[in-house]
Amino acid sequence: MRFLLTTLPGVLRIDAEPRRDARGAFARLYCPEEFAAAGIADCQAWQVSLSRNPTCHTLRGMHFQAPPHDEAKLVRAVRGRAYDVVIDLRRDSPRCGEWIAVELDAEAMNAVFVPEGCAHGFMTLQPDTDVMYQISPLHVPGKARGVRWNDPAFAVRWPAEPVLMDARDACWPDWIAPQTAARLSLEL
Repeated sequence: MRFLLTTLPGVLRIDAEPRRDARGAFARLYCPEEFAAAGIADCQAWQVSLSRNPTCHTLRGMHFQAPPHDEAKLVRAVRGRAYDVVIDLRRDSPRCGEWIAVELDAEAMNAVFVPEGCAHGFMTLQPDTDVMYQISPLHVPGKARGVRWNDPAFAVRWPAEPVLMDARDACWPDWIAPQTAARLSLEL
């Protein structure tokens, strides 16, 4: 595996290095020692979830869990392709409010690691795309939060307009940047 830094601190793109032959391909997708060496805490006991998406340009996101129930996620397409977006919402991050995108491709076997404090979502790039999540810690119902996929504060460049999304994802409130929030509290 190759662990590639992105412009957002702690967000890593993880490329598998499959061995291919006449039978197909085989790749290691998780190794505790390699993940630890890349700065990712032990994740072997994480919750595993699967998102099945039959429609191209389905959008899911931008989700996170409210503190102190923040989640870290290891996300990969296990069938099809998805445009995966991570937005840094960590108030103490030098990149707070910035985003990156990684195209997840089941054939490439790549993944993205999303640290705690970041919002995550994706848009499918072809029909019948399945996305697998390894999530830590365990999900806490009622603590789900989100930012709107098209919030102008982030200006995420999506590859297409969504064809299908949950009403909740279309209606998350506008995000207030830390600088704006601090200024508003001083003005009150």
